[in-house]
Amino acid sequence: MTTPGVIFKRCGCRDTTGRRLEQRCPRLSHRTHGSWYFHASAPNMLGRSERIRRGGFPTKAAARRARDEWLASTSEERTARSWTVERWLRYWLSTRTKLRPTTLLHYTRDVEQVLIPWLGTLCLADLDARRLRAIFAEIAKTTNRKGLPQSASAMQHLRTTLRAALNLAVREGVIASNPARHIEVTGYRKPHAQVWTEARVQEWHRTGERPAVAVWTVEHLATFLTTVVDDSLFALWWLIALRGLRRGEACGLRWTELDLDHGLLFIVRNRTTAGYQVVEGAPKTSAGARAVALDKRTVKVLREHRRRQIEQRARRLAAGKAWHDSGYVFVRSDGTPIHPGYASCRFRLLVHQTNVPPIRLHDLRHGAASLAHEAGADLKTIQDLLGHASIVITADTYTSVLPLAQRRCADATAKLVLTAARRTRDKIRKNGRRNRPQPRPATGTPAPTSPATGKNPQAKKERTKQPSRAVMTPERHPRDTQRPQQTGDNKSLTHVSAGQAPYNLVRPKGLEPLTF
Repeated sequence: MTTPGVIFKRCGCRDTTGRRLEQRCPRLSHRTHGSWYFHASAPNMLGRSERIRRGGFPTKAAARRARDEWLASTSEERTARSWTVERWLRYWLSTRTKLRPTTLLHYTRDVEQVLIPWLGTLCLADLDARRLRAIFAEIAKTTNRKGLPQSASAMQHLRTTLRAALNLAVREGVIASNPARHIEVTGYRKPHAQVWTEARVQEWHRTGERPAVAVWTVEHLATFLTTVVDDSLFALWWLIALRGLRRGEACGLRWTELDLDHGLLFIVRNRTTAGYQVVEGAPKTSAGARAVALDKRTVKVLREHRRRQIEQRARRLAAGKAWHDSGYVFVRSDGTPIHPGYASCRFRLLVHQTNVPPIRLHDLRHGAASLAHEAGADLKTIQDLLGHASIVITADTYTSVLPLAQRRCADATAKLVLTAARRTRDKIRKNGRRNRPQPRPATGTPAPTSPATGKNPQAKKERTKQPSRAVMTPERHPRDTQRPQQTGDNKSLTHVSAGQAPYNLVRPKGLEPLTF
């Protein structure tokens, strides 16, 4: 409900006890003492009545004009002028009901820990690109919870959160444009998987620096799997490394979703974490619900894992201990499903104990895509294997070119170029022999007669020595297309200087000098 409210005058004077006099000040009757205020109520964009108070106007007429202008504005404009960034961010989080728990956790962390402390007191109408760039530059100078400078990835994620929140304000008509889209995060580059080559391994041993996303070679993966073959989660490492399962998909896998007789594995759920709380739901994307084909070796690994789990259950029941038949493939010692965070910590410990360069557990998924690509699988097959919604993600992010594939590609490219160059050289040499002009004998010397038989009599003729100061009349070569048809009179004769070679008279087509 809209109410015109009231217009009043107040000052900041205080009494002897320190309390503000407000409208009780006896000096308010003076024209220059105090300032004018107004308060009124009007519905906001949510349809709720919202009361506002503004002040600091020098005259009563100025306060009245400001009140009338505020009441005449739309609900969206009133929201932009009255709502702070803190209030809008909390409202935006309350509307994100369809987000995954992990995504909502990251958004909430950015809002509560960074955006509200730095931007919370500003009004939505006061946000502009220049102010946001200045504030983000100050945030970039701070340190994170580990005492390290803010990374470019963290700043990019913070910008994404603010931009998503202000996009809703644009859609609701609260602000005209999104100022967060003008924020630039310097130094941010989307990480791309790098293969652990010998040179990178030596550099890691020397400096301790490692790529953000790394991929093992076939030799590294074979070394790791051979070393951890007796680990209780060996089948988990095998599935992620060869079939490219996500951590949550592998931890949420149940025996009812395995068809070992037909070599199939069905992904129907994802078991992940939001903070440390376990959240189990649908796969990450709609394409994540898929069937994964299993080779004979993988089926054998899973059957062996099943046999060990049954033996573990029998030993525990024989000892009088409880066993939970949860139905999960990868469980703890009491049969309950493992925590996804434990899988990452366990993998990190095993990599440290093995003589291989360090990678993350999710990097095994990158390696599975690269190995499948090197084995000859096309991108569409790899996309279906990994459960990506877009083939662009498969091509740009998850498929790294291993050194062996690079070497084969380089050899094939060089062979293609060299073959084409050799074919061109042979063609030029053949055309040169065919178009070479036949020398004429000196004046007064009878021309030799060509034999009646022979495929190329011109090639068999011996070149006769010509006098250095002779004048020759070259006959037109049958393949000479550069000279017009000439008559036999003396006007058409070409005079050759004493030092000019006979072959310089006419240069047949195909033997012209090359110019660059």
